[in-house]
Amino acid sequence: MDVTNVVIGFIMILSFFGLVWYCVKGYNLMVGFFVMSVLWTTIALIGNSIHPTSVMEGKSLIDVLTNVFQTGPENYGKAILVNIFFGAFFGRVLIDTGIAATLIRKVVELGGDKPRVTMSLLCIVTAIIFTSMTGIGPVISIAVIVLPIMLSLGIPAPIALFSFMGSIMAGIFGNIVNFKQYQAIFATAEKSYASYDYNAYFNFGMIGMGVSLLVVLVVANLFMNRKKLTRAWAATADEGSTKDAPAISWISIILPVVGVVVFKVPIIFGFIFSSLFALLTCGKLKGGFSNVSRMLSKQFSDGAIDVAPMIGFLLTLSMFNNAATYASPYFKTLLNGVMPTSALLLCIVFAVLTPLGFFRGPMNLVGSGSAILAVVVSTAAWPVQFLYPLFAITTVAPQHLDVTQSWVAWGFGYTKVPARDYMKMSIPTGWIIGIILCAIVFFMYGSLV
Repeated sequence: MDVTNVVIGFIMILSFFGLVWYCVKGYNLMVGFFVMSVLWTTIALIGNSIHPTSVMEGKSLIDVLTNVFQTGPENYGKAILVNIFFGAFFGRVLIDTGIAATLIRKVVELGGDKPRVTMSLLCIVTAIIFTSMTGIGPVISIAVIVLPIMLSLGIPAPIALFSFMGSIMAGIFGNIVNFKQYQAIFATAEKSYASYDYNAYFNFGMIGMGVSLLVVLVVANLFMNRKKLTRAWAATADEGSTKDAPAISWISIILPVVGVVVFKVPIIFGFIFSSLFALLTCGKLKGGFSNVSRMLSKQFSDGAIDVAPMIGFLLTLSMFNNAATYASPYFKTLLNGVMPTSALLLCIVFAVLTPLGFFRGPMNLVGSGSAILAVVVSTAAWPVQFLYPLFAITTVAPQHLDVTQSWVAWGFGYTKVPARDYMKMSIPTGWIIGIILCAIVFFMYGSLV
């Protein structure tokens, strides 16, 4: 074992723990990952000058810098521009046409004045809505409808906030835009993983959605047993006067998923077709070409604003992932004998460590987890069908229940719920979901290893 590689490996591991601390403190992720990209590239270049590594063989300084700071963002940009922006545009259409609000009102009518039934129905519809929608704008737009309804039925504010955020989390397991985001992270960590598509993930995504929603509702109902239901806020005053979207337009919510899974259409076409179908059936494509063009432009711009912070983070994350390829020899030197080599052991490790996905921790891909992915990929050849769901579990469940999630933080201010009361439900729920789903991954895909 080369002493130089060991020393550099320890330095990189220390810097990695520094990144974990940085993420947990809630500092800006885009800046953090750019700094880490510079740091790891610099350390790897110094290490290669002392003891050459295979990953830098035949590469000049300019080649390395180009790969990290140019090729990474360029390749990642393809996935971002053609998926995330159009997904955000579709989310804005669902809001502006009133389709999402109409579905929620119909659910309330169906549930009547039974708090548990109405809460469950609202959570189911919210989960379905967020298989296509994403971003803080759409979340807030739905939250200001759903949360007052729950509170008016006497559901305690911490439980209302938790069940709503939990239902969003469940929907994200099946969300196409989020899948593309995580898929791009995997593709930059290992090029062969780029062939993994939403159709291959779909079955597990739906299972993840169902299991998560069930656990959230069970936990919410258990906590409701401890609380006395007291009616609080009134539902929105203008609710009765709001015009419903036509029933035929409601299917727009699931059209992108149906298009990709059943008809194998490209996801961009799926979002555009679904958006136009929603606008057409809601009578929004009227008023002349100029007015319609302005409306579409505004909806796309609003959607882009919703996801702009995520885009900046993902571009610097792509730099970090490419820098991690040059750091991989040093991690291999230290971790080759430590990393799990069997499917069962890896599933157990992920199940036990699921809580480390909270606070943007080391098991969260949209945090410091991308470094863990780089290490796991560099030390063993895991099938992507097996590895992707494991990282999806430790990313989706903790992150979208986490107090560092932007819309959860907004929810604290809106409902006046103390973070402590929310976390009593969110952290155990995320861990339970992780344990159950990691066991399912082993039985579904463990034989591939």
